[in-house]
Amino acid sequence: MSFVPASTAWFAHHEISLAWRDFLMMMTGGRRRRGLVLALVLAVFAIFVHLLVNVLVVRWLQAGLHPDKETLAAITGGGFLFWCVMLSQAMESVTRAYYARSDLDLLMSSPASMRRVFAVRTGAIALSTVALAALLASPVINMLALNNGPQWLAAYGVLVAFGALSAALSLLVVIVLFRLVGPKRTRLIAQVIAGLIGAGFVIGIQAAAIMAYGSMSRYALLDSPEFVAAMPDISHPIYLPARAAMGDLGALLVCLLLGLGALAVVTVVTSSSFGRHVLATAALGRETRGSNHRPTIFRPATPKQALRRKEWMLLRRDPWLLSQTLMQILYLLPPALMLWVNYGASAGAFIVVVPVLVMAAGQLAGGLAWLALSGEDAHDLVATAPITARTATWAKIEAVLGVIAAVLTPLLVLMALSAPNLALITAFCATLSAGSATLIQVWFRVPSRRSMFRRRQVASRAATLSEAFVSIMWAGTSAVLVAGSPFALLPAACALLALLIAWAVRPRTQ
Repeated sequence: MSFVPASTAWFAHHEISLAWRDFLMMMTGGRRRRGLVLALVLAVFAIFVHLLVNVLVVRWLQAGLHPDKETLAAITGGGFLFWCVMLSQAMESVTRAYYARSDLDLLMSSPASMRRVFAVRTGAIALSTVALAALLASPVINMLALNNGPQWLAAYGVLVAFGALSAALSLLVVIVLFRLVGPKRTRLIAQVIAGLIGAGFVIGIQAAAIMAYGSMSRYALLDSPEFVAAMPDISHPIYLPARAAMGDLGALLVCLLLGLGALAVVTVVTSSSFGRHVLATAALGRETRGSNHRPTIFRPATPKQALRRKEWMLLRRDPWLLSQTLMQILYLLPPALMLWVNYGASAGAFIVVVPVLVMAAGQLAGGLAWLALSGEDAHDLVATAPITARTATWAKIEAVLGVIAAVLTPLLVLMALSAPNLALITAFCATLSAGSATLIQVWFRVPSRRSMFRRRQVASRAATLSEAFVSIMWAGTSAVLVAGSPFALLPAACALLALLIAWAVRPRTQ
């Protein structure tokens, strides 16, 4: 199908094509054969998740789902947490639309209307946010509609409204940041805000549940009588989205008008500044250092010390690393709070905390190791340096493990004040988890650009699956050790077996 060049439909087709190509590249790595396998795997996974959710939905329905205050309060609280994730995703997409799209120079040099480009791109952001939210929420919505009636399908309309509202608020935040702090700091601050919104409210609910009930489950708070009593009366407008999700067409219409209307108004108001802000972000890469820049002081250092410092500096300067790892670090806060609340408690509380820390150490180490080993943008420079390849690799590994140690040490110190033996178990298993993930990245390293960090799982499915499985097994080992069970050798043996298999299937070009 052909469209008139520079028309709204033409730009929309351009955005859809880019989004589809990005999705295929992320999921298949550009290999067509993987497409059929991916479709089959996704179909099987979707069926499994629907069946699993169906068990929970049947229990909810047996308990009774009526438009009373308890049900509306629970749906409103859960929906708010889900909307926070949508808002975080939309804010990151808006930020990338300004900073990470290589086609903006081409579009701005064309005779096309920047207002039209901005409107279509904003709509694409809202659409992608809604698509992701619908994909995540579809098992619950579909099973509710199947078991309790098609009126629950109205929840998809609520997702559309919330997706539009998320895109509108994200645009406002980014535009305000541009005017307050400038384009250079906007990217960093927007990433921090996106991470805090995405994980902050969920962590806040968990923190409240920990403080009140000693549980890390956020549903312990949403289902509590105290939470229901603190919510407004049943006639309050705050319950409009919940009523709309339950099939109230009037409430659904109000939600759609508010969400889509907010997006339309924000798009019209901010579209005139789109070109100016894009030019400002494009100029960041061409800025030169001013004369008032402090002179660099070179200190004598060994090659390994210089390489470690170089890796830490690259990690600190990486423009997108913060948003990609911030949520992993933020999710360490609830375990830390549980440690504080359960200071001096028995080992029962630590059975949940310890494996979370071990799992987080492995996942964070895997991402940082990929950046240091595969995401090296100066392979030729490092290869021609007067050091051996082994020395360079060890320096990168030490830099990664140093970051992991800096993140976990405060939590381990806090744990040691209450239970030194459990802190020792956590440190031991976290070291094994982080070291295993790093070792897998050493075996499967493939020269790539750092900008491909979000797609690093595409390079090798074997590395991704091995890294995840090994982290889970070391987390299981720590949990069994904390529980005092003699079966700790079983998950540890599984982790070692997975490492052995990963070593056996590693690329032979190392």
